[in-house]
Amino acid sequence: MTWPTVLLLVVVAVAGLLRWRRPAWYWMTFGVTFAVVRVLVRYASVMEACGLTVPPSRWRLMLARMANRPAPESRAPRILRLRPTHTGLVLRLKLRPGQDAFDVAAASDRLRHSFGMYGVTSRELRSGVVEIRMTGYDVLKRVQMPANTDTRPMRVPVALREDGSVHYRDYRAVPHGLTLGATESGKSVYQRNLVAGLAPHHVALVGIDCKQGVELFPLARRFSALADNPDTALELLEALVSHMQDVYQLIRAEQRISVAVPDAEIAADIWDLPEDLRPVPVVVLVDEVAELALFASKEEEKRRDRIITALVRLAQLGRAAGVYLEICGQRFGSELGKGITMLRAQLTGRTAHRVNDETSANMAFGDIAPDAVLAAIQIPAETRGIAIAGDSTGGWHRIRAPHTTLRQAVNVCNKHADRTPELPALAPFRPAVAALPSARVPLSQTAPATA
Repeated sequence: MTWPTVLLLVVVAVAGLLRWRRPAWYWMTFGVTFAVVRVLVRYASVMEACGLTVPPSRWRLMLARMANRPAPESRAPRILRLRPTHTGLVLRLKLRPGQDAFDVAAASDRLRHSFGMYGVTSRELRSGVVEIRMTGYDVLKRVQMPANTDTRPMRVPVALREDGSVHYRDYRAVPHGLTLGATESGKSVYQRNLVAGLAPHHVALVGIDCKQGVELFPLARRFSALADNPDTALELLEALVSHMQDVYQLIRAEQRISVAVPDAEIAADIWDLPEDLRPVPVVVLVDEVAELALFASKEEEKRRDRIITALVRLAQLGRAAGVYLEICGQRFGSELGKGITMLRAQLTGRTAHRVNDETSANMAFGDIAPDAVLAAIQIPAETRGIAIAGDSTGGWHRIRAPHTTLRQAVNVCNKHADRTPELPALAPFRPAVAALPSARVPLSQTAPATA
């Protein structure tokens, strides 16, 4: 056996091992080259087989007859750009006259089989231009976030989409969000990624965890306020409403509206204020909303109505004052009482992990993206962390957050504990935590924070 044969066998064995154990490494070393060749070689025939070609125009047929040449062939969309990524390929096409972006979207599954890719999705960039994102392997099986992400203020990467792109939680674009999911579906991991992503930002974190604080209190060093029971939660929410009103008074005082002030300098929310006057934004995380809505006596019913009223006021008015809601729960339907559907209508961002019934999926997407309901109820129980994310535009994506242990989230919060702002209105609810251990002791060896 000659050395070229031995070398070839070694390369084939390494490629097979990488494809089995490390699909991301296989894609970057071998798969991307094979995929580019397949797409370029098969492109014309695949487009014709998928019905994505247009017949020649009349003037081309006329020129062919005048020149006594064969009739020209049907034309496929023109390739504007073919760009490899760390998870697949991005193909940008210029549609021919008469074609529509829906035609490409309807043929996505056939394109996936024809090009030998794992997944294919398409979206319209502008009139006549469609972008096709193809993934070379299952990127959600073992989530690996890219090293470089776009982390603008109040915009954090929390998960990876099935097309290989990063899913961001952008509070300035989508102020309030709702996260649903059954027990052991991955809600806690998603919430930890959210807190860990917000920890380095200049933001005040406020937590309401009525499960005696088992989810949020280990992260207490990065929280400006925490509540672990409905009574404290009511006081905290009413303090937030008072804080919101104070912020509006500040904005009103700084508007200085007159004929001499340009439109761009008139403040309508905290982001229009000068940086030295801008109040710190607040993100309110509610771990289990049902614990705030359930009651067993007349006194608890009165407390529940006040809690829901405060949440609705924060959802309706909090955006301009820099108060953002992130509400989690297993169900979020009208059975939780009056005011719940009004609150849900204000929660633009929707994320649903595995749910136990179709009704729960309808609570998340029935009023904004009916197509996502079927995708939500099809999430298998063994794939914890898989979720469907959508918003009021009707679009939705399948996402999965990287697995983050509670220890890792605690370490991130401890590292950025010095960034925890002190808000006078929330001072009574500031969690009391022990001092951080010596810097000589690694964080992985320290005990979790205690309230």
